[in-house]
Amino acid sequence: MTIIAQTITPTTHDLGEFQVRRVLPSRHRRMVGPFIFVDEFGPASLPEGPGMGVRPHPHINLATVTYLFEGAIDHRDSLGTHQTIRPGEVNLMTAGRGIVHSERSPLETINEPKPMFGMQTWLALPDGKEEIDPAFENVGEEGLPLIEDGGAKARIIMGSLWGQTAPTTCHAETIYADILLYAGGAIPIDAEADERAVMLVDGEGTLDGVPLEKYVLYVIAPGAKVSLSSLSGGRAMLLGGEAFASERHVWWNFVSSSKDRIEQAKADWFEGRFPVVPGDPDEYIPLPTGKPNTVTD
Repeated sequence: MTIIAQTITPTTHDLGEFQVRRVLPSRHRRMVGPFIFVDEFGPASLPEGPGMGVRPHPHINLATVTYLFEGAIDHRDSLGTHQTIRPGEVNLMTAGRGIVHSERSPLETINEPKPMFGMQTWLALPDGKEEIDPAFENVGEEGLPLIEDGGAKARIIMGSLWGQTAPTTCHAETIYADILLYAGGAIPIDAEADERAVMLVDGEGTLDGVPLEKYVLYVIAPGAKVSLSSLSGGRAMLLGGEAFASERHVWWNFVSSSKDRIEQAKADWFEGRFPVVPGDPDEYIPLPTGKPNTVTD
């Protein structure tokens, strides 16, 4: 039995001070469970200065999930949230009918180098929940279940895995975990989810003996019982969840089952009908002209 159903090589974007590697959406696959956008960034060290400066921009019909291995990011959104996310925590921002947010390096780090290493993912909201009220939650490191034995430890970021459940809100059935493998360690990958994938982000690892290339997304065959292991130590992300029956479209920062809804969001942003971000009201990212890189039709 083939345990790997698909292999997706990332598209790398060099932002000068660090690299972003995108595996979803791709030409070959749009989603794994509710995950419709998966970026890995770093490891890198940003020099002294303002650092990360993602200006306010809008989202609809999705939830963003930010998870860091190193560094810190200040999140602000149009609900009035101001949250500094740190390693081991999870930021879940539900856009629903519409939200605006910015992501910047904390001001107190302006005069020092800034490590940057983590994951930025989007979850499509399921049918019937795309237009829910926007919301934000942060779950600290101590609030996320930690599964640990002699060879590996895994922090459950979302969903139920290995008999424990994270408190993070799931709008659709979702699994998401940060797995740290010690030298000679191994951990079984739960088989209950409709769709599952693994990305090695550090070190070395194999999936049932198949060597994993760093930053590549390996989609596991449905129902396959597999084990993740490492001879010398490594770190990997497990993600997935329920398969969506209806199609999702992506244009820039907008995700929806309706192309008309995306057109409305484009017009709303262009005409200034989205709310502003308290504490970050002066700048914004303009609506792109032409066809952004994230388009999937």
